[in-house]
Amino acid sequence: MAAFERKIYLQLKTLEEAHRIWEQVFQSRRAAVEEVSSHQALHRVLARPVVAQRSVPHYHGAAMDGIAVKAETTFDASDARPLRLRLGTDAFAVDTGDPLPPNADAVIMIEQVESIDDHQVEVRTPAYPWQHVRKVGEDIVAGELLLPQQHRLRPADLGALLAGGINAVSAFARPRVWIQPTGTELMVSSDCNEPPPGKIIEFNGTVLAAMVEETGSEPWLQEIVADDYDSIRNAMEAAVDSPADVILINAGSSAGSEDYTRSIIEELGQVLVHGVTMMPGKPTILGLVRDKPIVGIPGYPVSAILAFEEFVRPLLFNLQGLACPGFPKVVATLARKLPSRLGLEEFIRVILGRVQGRLIAMPLQRGAGMITSLTRADGILQVPQELEGLELGEEVRIRLLRPEEQLDQTLIMIGSHDNTIDVLANELKGRDSRLHLSSSNVGSMGGLLAIRRGQTHLAGS
Repeated sequence: MAAFERKIYLQLKTLEEAHRIWEQVFQSRRAAVEEVSSHQALHRVLARPVVAQRSVPHYHGAAMDGIAVKAETTFDASDARPLRLRLGTDAFAVDTGDPLPPNADAVIMIEQVESIDDHQVEVRTPAYPWQHVRKVGEDIVAGELLLPQQHRLRPADLGALLAGGINAVSAFARPRVWIQPTGTELMVSSDCNEPPPGKIIEFNGTVLAAMVEETGSEPWLQEIVADDYDSIRNAMEAAVDSPADVILINAGSSAGSEDYTRSIIEELGQVLVHGVTMMPGKPTILGLVRDKPIVGIPGYPVSAILAFEEFVRPLLFNLQGLACPGFPKVVATLARKLPSRLGLEEFIRVILGRVQGRLIAMPLQRGAGMITSLTRADGILQVPQELEGLELGEEVRIRLLRPEEQLDQTLIMIGSHDNTIDVLANELKGRDSRLHLSSSNVGSMGGLLAIRRGQTHLAGS
């Protein structure tokens, strides 16, 4: 293609509209079904219900070490009138798990049995029927529903499957995700120690692959292709021809002169959404090519991660027959005034900590290209598109990126940045892995004001 005209977004969709359009595409989709060994089925999702093939236990067994007896023969036993039983005739020595001898229906624990000689024992307490006995089917009954369809298997479930005679299950195949990095400026990290000016290390692909794995899906990370129409089209056609269930094209989704993704999807299939009123993540593309979902993931790392969470993560869980797990949320007090762009739903990264009994949220820098704004963040604040911002001290809901219990072990430092803060954070973590130091660089005066307002533990100046 000799020339390529600069495009504009076809029509920005709100996040809610984009979700609705996308869900209509994948709501009824499921991955293929395959047989999986029960030994290898951890975290796989059942495509069909599982019915037990045998009872557990499959015999009446002793639940204690002791003697097996016919309960009714012991009813007269008491401290005043100890009952003597003959071993091998009236009583039978058993260990935990042993099958009960014929006609026995109870076990007297060894602590309540007195040995008289090699052939006789004495008991002073009567046994009741099925005392200390694991009856047939006490745990699992042959023919009962062991696990329902669309259940994600946990470690204990594998034990139940094997105990119930199930050596293999029908499970949804792990969704296969083609991840295609694009960009003439990209380099593989192993190719050089220091990229030259104009070149950057490709890492979005690795991040996306890890996020795919977290959903129980299988990432297919491809080699980088250049910002060239033919190269990107060839890569996209190869992805569509492959057995991949979902295709991710990273970068090339914006409206620049070398952003070809949208046009190629239009030529090969259908663009459903180009541009979402979210920031970061505005250039996201949602489409279908030969009935395969294809997502144009923005190139900036924070945009890429948020676009994945909003549109790819729900799709991958749905293919496995699962509802997409929500993120835990907390209510926190905003530590400073936060302006926002009207008409865009902003995803603000924040640090969190409990100061004087209040959970405090301090916004971090917003740049879509700043991957460290996510590595340092404790949570994400979504500012609705109809608001122009939030006020200092306002209570806000935060999507957590760390377990809530860790927030009580977090120290907040606000103020000027100093490398000593990083050293201190590392030393604290080394002394006690539960401790976490979160810092926000807002200048010396900002730190002193935060101390005055009770919004931080420490202030750097």
